[in-house]
Amino acid sequence: QVQLVESGGGLVQAGGSLRLSCAASGRTFSSYAMGWFRQAPGKEREFVSVIGRSASLTYYADSVKGRFTISRDNAKNTVYLQMNGLKPEDTAVYYCAAATRTDWALYRGGSWYDYWGQGTQVTVSS
Repeated sequence: QVQLVESGGGLVQAGGSLRLSCAASGRTFSSYAMGWFRQAPGKEREFVSVIGRSASLTYYADSVKGRFTISRDNAKNTVYLQMNGLKPEDTAVYYCAAATRTDWALYRGGSWYDYWGQGTQVTVSS
């Protein structure tokens, strides 16, 4: 089992940047694909980005492509989400998640992931 703790959220003006971090417990971090999701008030949780075990694979939602960058440091058991050019519509609680599955067909779905963090709030003011 792995525990995930997100940090780095906060309040930022439109156009600004934030870097989210997700620290994982345990010794098997490199065996998990790691994803980021977000949920805005009154909306369903949505996929943001995912990174493969060796960081060779990354995928992004169209809404964040070109603005967000996912990365990981397996030595530090941490995955990051660099968010640039933030927009008010990026306001949400951001969650990181860990997946043991190897079939990448369903990586955009929450059920593909086995473990979730508690979330960190990102608020973008206009």
